[in-house]
Amino acid sequence: MIKYFKFFYGYLGNAVFVVLLASLFVALLDGVGLTMFLPLLQSVDSGEGGQDLGNLVIIIEWLQSAGLTLSITNVLALIFVFFTLKGIARFIADRYRVVLQQRFANRMRLTNMRLLAGYDYQAFTGADSGRIQNTLSGEVLRVMKSFRNYFLALQHGIMLVVYVALAFIANPRFAVMVALGGLLSNFIFSRIYRVTKKASAQITRDTHSFQGFLIQSVSSFKYLKATNLISTYKEKVDQSVRDIESQNKRVGTMNALTTAIREPLVMLIIVVVILVQVNVFGGGIGAVVLSLLLLYRGLNSLNGLQSSYNLFLEGIGAIDNMDAFTQELKAQQERSGRVAYPGLSEDIRVQNLSYDYGKPLLQHLSFTLKKNETLGIVGESGTGKTTLVNILCGLLKVPEDTVLVDGEDLNQYDVVTYRDQIGYVTQEAHVFSDTVFNNVTFWEANTPENRDRVQRALTLAHAWSFVEEMTDGMDTVIGINGVTLSGGQRQRISIARELYRNVELLILDEATSALDSQSEQLIQENIESLSGKYTMLIIAHRLSTIRKADKVLHLLGDGAYEIGTFDELRERSPEFRTMVDLQSIER
Repeated sequence: MIKYFKFFYGYLGNAVFVVLLASLFVALLDGVGLTMFLPLLQSVDSGEGGQDLGNLVIIIEWLQSAGLTLSITNVLALIFVFFTLKGIARFIADRYRVVLQQRFANRMRLTNMRLLAGYDYQAFTGADSGRIQNTLSGEVLRVMKSFRNYFLALQHGIMLVVYVALAFIANPRFAVMVALGGLLSNFIFSRIYRVTKKASAQITRDTHSFQGFLIQSVSSFKYLKATNLISTYKEKVDQSVRDIESQNKRVGTMNALTTAIREPLVMLIIVVVILVQVNVFGGGIGAVVLSLLLLYRGLNSLNGLQSSYNLFLEGIGAIDNMDAFTQELKAQQERSGRVAYPGLSEDIRVQNLSYDYGKPLLQHLSFTLKKNETLGIVGESGTGKTTLVNILCGLLKVPEDTVLVDGEDLNQYDVVTYRDQIGYVTQEAHVFSDTVFNNVTFWEANTPENRDRVQRALTLAHAWSFVEEMTDGMDTVIGINGVTLSGGQRQRISIARELYRNVELLILDEATSALDSQSEQLIQENIESLSGKYTMLIIAHRLSTIRKADKVLHLLGDGAYEIGTFDELRERSPEFRTMVDLQSIER
């Protein structure tokens, strides 16, 4: 329990103690009010001054010393006031717990989203997408539910302590016997707790798998549908759903069992203790009525504690996963410099760069890319083209003074301000199920000024001609993944977004490889029209895309490379010349 208290305390701080103090106050009001109820009525009725109060007779003595006449009217009014105050206190305590629950969920989500945004890219490539998706969505709801049940369990625990303490003051021997019975009942529930805890952890693992399958089924829907492999894949998803259902039924059975045996256990303990009190110790029922009433409420609180604790255990797997996930994000935060990036003035220089993924990819690579120049990058798959781009984006870290921007080490710059000046267009165009305007502006305000900027960006990207003909122009919704657009149109929307951002470095990673010849030609003309206006890196399999680049970097594999203009490489490099001939590139 302490471990999870620390988990909640980490998000809410000292506010958790306010919840506990409020619960204690409610318990005291309830316990003292209940303590007053029966003895005071007996006192008024018999005039005997509360002989069954035991040590709690001080309550009547205190009221009398305060000048209160113990008439039936005064006693009933006092009891009413006490329980009214208890109701008000309960409302305040429960309302505050709800506020804290929402604050806790909000901070947990925002903390993890902030940490995810700063997550090291290399660590992210090895992460489980299903786990990330599930942890940031479904698991948050399970943790919230556990938060509620955890503090309900603590509230029941506090009330139990108060009731037992008051009962002990009234009749110590009777209270001890009932308390021992309550402890014995806890052994019965311990088995239920173990089963619930184990099932909770399994539900978390199964839900991770389900979310992973779901993400992949959506992203690969067209392929799965076209090949009818969706039926086979559906079986994997169905099995994952059945696994989750099985564990949830197991947890539900444990909760039903807890509810079913709770009251019979309470009555069994009370019956046994009364029999012992009467037959073994020779006491009367009247002497233990108050203690019996308090302990009955105490045992109900014990059962409430056990029930809430079992419900808390339903989500314990989610809490453990959330805590582990947060700690992993914290441990893998991206390293970044502190200097704000001022913008590119002269050039980007790569000096003696080496990088490998188990085998050499880039070895002693050096080149200079001047501002507003275009560098084409070609080579077979696996030679390090995308790795080089990832390094230049600051996604992969390299030793100091390996990548220099205007003569300054890239590692010294705040990587966030540096990336603000990078535009990135990939083979799979990243468009969203929203309007053209929102896709280009990334949900900036829909003002006349921004609409003018969008039109200029679309025009530069050679996209305005088809956007203008849409039903609602730039306010047209383009569907999931831009399903209403052709591949070339999606690419031009993506390029327009980067131009709208007014970036300095524009990266096109296989931006034309998935397009038909006509679309490729349009994108190629678009790229050529941007030459000299932006510093560009173009990764291409089709050499026609980088035919007019200022420089071409040819990666040969095993770290070897060659660099020069397109014509220079064709003249001096047999490998490059072979690529040119195979693609029938004319001089």
